[in-house]
Amino acid sequence: MKDRLQQLARGIDALNERVGRAVSWLNFVLVLVVCVAVAVRYLLNEDKPFIMELEWHLFSLVFLLGAGYTLRHDRHVRVDLFYSRFHVRDRALVNLVGTLFLFIPWCLMLIVTSWHYALESFRLMEGSPDPGGLPFRFVIKFAITAGAFLLLLQGLSLAITSWRQYRTAAETD
Repeated sequence: MKDRLQQLARGIDALNERVGRAVSWLNFVLVLVVCVAVAVRYLLNEDKPFIMELEWHLFSLVFLLGAGYTLRHDRHVRVDLFYSRFHVRDRALVNLVGTLFLFIPWCLMLIVTSWHYALESFRLMEGSPDPGGLPFRFVIKFAITAGAFLLLLQGLSLAITSWRQYRTAAETD
């Protein structure tokens, strides 16, 4: 059972690693889009709604789909008053309890809520309210669900890893 859980955690880590690396290339595309937007705005003295919307769509995809990758590499924002001074076992316990009782329920709530939100957008074939804006706004709304699902998976991996760390540290104490 331990090996299967560890294998599951490694699989989740590998998935978020691949998704995070793939999504990181959207930053390059985003920089290009911003440069085009600036050039159009200052050289042609025009604003193109689809370019501005494309900017926030790309940023949203990077943020949402890269969140699991960020958690995997422990690069998320943490208010650290005591955590860094904790023993390995205590940090593992904090991660395990926080993941099981706060993080996973939050991800599940976000998945359910955003799924209904995106489905309604799809049903309406929602597009930009701005003339000349991007169609199919539901795509970015489904990215909320996908990002929350990737976060949920990474939370499961964190819980498995934290449980292993806690047990290993308890055995050596």
